[in-house]
Amino acid sequence: MVGGSSDGDTNLRLTVFTDLDGTLLDHGSYSHAPAAPAIAALKARGAAIVLASSKTAAEILPLHAELGLGDAPIIAENGAALVRPGEGTPETSDYTRLRAALDALPPELRAPFRGFGDMSAEEVAADTGLPLASATLAKERLFSEPGRWLGTDDQRTAFAGRLSAKGITARHGGRYLTLSFGGTKASQMDAVTRMLHPDVTIALGDAPNDIEMLEAADYGIVIRNDHGPGLPALTGEALGRIRRSTAPGPQGWAEEILALIAQLERQEGRP
Repeated sequence: MVGGSSDGDTNLRLTVFTDLDGTLLDHGSYSHAPAAPAIAALKARGAAIVLASSKTAAEILPLHAELGLGDAPIIAENGAALVRPGEGTPETSDYTRLRAALDALPPELRAPFRGFGDMSAEEVAADTGLPLASATLAKERLFSEPGRWLGTDDQRTAFAGRLSAKGITARHGGRYLTLSFGGTKASQMDAVTRMLHPDVTIALGDAPNDIEMLEAADYGIVIRNDHGPGLPALTGEALGRIRRSTAPGPQGWAEEILALIAQLERQEGRP
């Protein structure tokens, strides 16, 4: 058996770190239904499933409850925050400071970036395809600012450079360029790993901001993304430690998780 057990055996303890949009959630519909068999298989084996996304804690907590993930921690706002369900969200002034730094940029660098703070909830809903209630939660930011980049690559390099001098990182995800004062999915993954002490870690993602997490896990799964340029060859991929799904979104998520569970169980000598 992969994961923990209620009868005290010594089988592998498994922790899965997963991106949401385009990975566990369908890019267009945001449905996770096709992943249900794999989620059930992980739960049956006592695995912890850690949701890791650029979404806010306010957005992720309802999904965490819907999936029945218990007390598994949440990596929110692209790694800028680690949240434990039931403990509330921390208070911070990071978002206010970030917006102030953004607005202090020269107009020619500020203008091409349109963040969630520049949009109404209705505009966020239209841009993301989220229902209005979900878009409202997406604007409840504490640590980071996602947005559309509308300028040239050279402008973006200058934009990121000016913000870097103020301690702000700019990371490209599946849809948006996300700004924050630090913390990554990979750094929070390390914190969770030290917290849970799993025997095996698995990470799933589809975008550049998932690369460090994918490479840091014992097994990384790149989910096929038909809405972006895809990811380059990653460290460990040639050795099979990182693999790629043939199906996109939650369907690919389910296929790869079930295949990896079967592989791990074979390695443990189970028929």
